[in-house]
Amino acid sequence: MPLQMKLSAITLDCPDPLALAAFYQQATGLEPHPKSDADFAGLSREDGLFIGFQRVDGYRAPCWPDQTVPQQLHLCFDVVDLDEAEARLLELGAGKPGHQPHEATRARVLTDPAGHPFCICRS
Repeated sequence: MPLQMKLSAITLDCPDPLALAAFYQQATGLEPHPKSDADFAGLSREDGLFIGFQRVDGYRAPCWPDQTVPQQLHLCFDVVDLDEAEARLLELGAGKPGHQPHEATRARVLTDPAGHPFCICRS
C-alpha cells in the first residue's frame, strides 16, 4: 500500500525571496505569507499549498536547456490563453528561452526572474 502523502509545500532557492514571491504572487494571485522577509518569503493557496522562496548566497540560476547548472525541478501552470499568459508573464519579468521543446500551441517554457524554468500549458 502506498504512503498517503499530500504535497504541502514547494521551496525555490533564489537571490531575492521577496522579489521572486512578488513575481509569482502577481502571476498566480496566491496570497503572500504574513511572515515573509528578505531571507524567506512565501505564498499560500486556500487549500494549504505553500510556495516558498529562500535566499541562497551565491545563487546560480539554472541553465536551461543546457545542464551546466541543472534546473533540478520546474513548475507547470495551466492557463486558458497561452499568448495572453505569456505576454503578461513577460511584462512581470519572466524570460523566454529560445529553445521551446513543445508545440507553441500546447505549452511554452518561460523562466522566472531568478532563472527557474517553468511551463505554461493550455488547459
